[in-house]
Amino acid sequence: MHIFDELKERGLIFQTTDEEALRKALEEGQVSYYTGYDPTADSLHLGHLVAILTSRRLQLAGHKPYALVGGATGLIGDPSFKDAERSLQTKDTVDGWVKSIQGQLSRFLDFENGENKAVMVNNYDWFGSISFIDFLRDVGKYFTVNYMMSKESVKKRIETGISYTEFAYQIMQGYDFFVLNQDHNVTLQIGGSDQWGNMTAGTELLRRKADKTGHVITVPLITDATGKKFGKSEGNAVWLNPEKTSPYEMYQFWMNVMDADAVRFLKIFTFLSLDEIEDIRKQFEAAPHERLAQKVLAREVVTLVHGEEAYKEALNITEQLFAGNIKNLSVKELKQGLRGVPNYQVQADENHNIVEILVSSGVVNSKRQAREDVQNGAIYVNGDRIQDLDYVLSDADKLENELTVIRRGKKKYFVLTY
Repeated sequence: MHIFDELKERGLIFQTTDEEALRKALEEGQVSYYTGYDPTADSLHLGHLVAILTSRRLQLAGHKPYALVGGATGLIGDPSFKDAERSLQTKDTVDGWVKSIQGQLSRFLDFENGENKAVMVNNYDWFGSISFIDFLRDVGKYFTVNYMMSKESVKKRIETGISYTEFAYQIMQGYDFFVLNQDHNVTLQIGGSDQWGNMTAGTELLRRKADKTGHVITVPLITDATGKKFGKSEGNAVWLNPEKTSPYEMYQFWMNVMDADAVRFLKIFTFLSLDEIEDIRKQFEAAPHERLAQKVLAREVVTLVHGEEAYKEALNITEQLFAGNIKNLSVKELKQGLRGVPNYQVQADENHNIVEILVSSGVVNSKRQAREDVQNGAIYVNGDRIQDLDYVLSDADKLENELTVIRRGKKKYFVLTY
């Protein structure tokens, strides 16, 4: 299958500037293309993964990727579909984020092998040395204010107020495309659908300043079946940095994907062939309760982002927690699996009787409830059921001398730390 057809089949093409011309270019030879990532945090998140993996698919098809991390544009801030101005960051902060993101991108693209090995670029390399006067004369004169204000991303902000700084962002992104075309013969840009206005500013500059044609592919902004967006601005970020979102948390995210989304996400987020995904779909629809599509999705994406060992660890944590086998997990694994559950710092001088500790740690609201839960067999300490009202937590209950895991009922976990 032609790479363009495969991208369409996977639901990865939202818009293109000229589908026929782009298809022809991809058929006739190697195309150099780029995707830009602004350092707005020290990590990329799941929303970025769609463009990253699309870039990797094109590289596997023989085309040459340029990964642009915006050391300059990251200092300005993209206004696209944001309700308010971004907070400006210091150059040192942005430089640190650039390095972090470059490291993440190196996991997904091949920067080592072949004629089409990926190249990392930073737009500060050309913006850092250009004067304001030269930029206005050599770039700004090719854009009318009417053209800039016609962009949907700008229109929405005109009403609430937009600074000249953010208003000029689209020209900066357009200049990126122009420089990469001049220096590396880059003719295609890939980005999220919210970037359409900024990306076509690049094709416009190429046409007007160099009489050349550039191509754009936007990938869809991914939403679930309820319309909820994947992305850090929605407060549900799944980060690619394991310190911010652990492999276990990422595994759980994919395991909890709705049935209506699971097969679609397999096409977008994995490198399984379309035939393999079709086989999974048939099995999944025949027995949705077994959650085959979610299991494969979790395996493929966690392995892709964090490696096979991290996937195996996440799977083991999941299985052991489900079975209540707390003692089969190390403290390191427990911290990953129980991140985000209520945590209580036990004081050395407080009463460690099970009833007292259940109340003081907030597991229950009253001693009456605590006694009832213990007698009914609803309380577990490190996976062991405790039904003795006189039970006192001791050093033997401190896993690796660091923590104790309390479970109330089937699923409510609490962590005591010392």
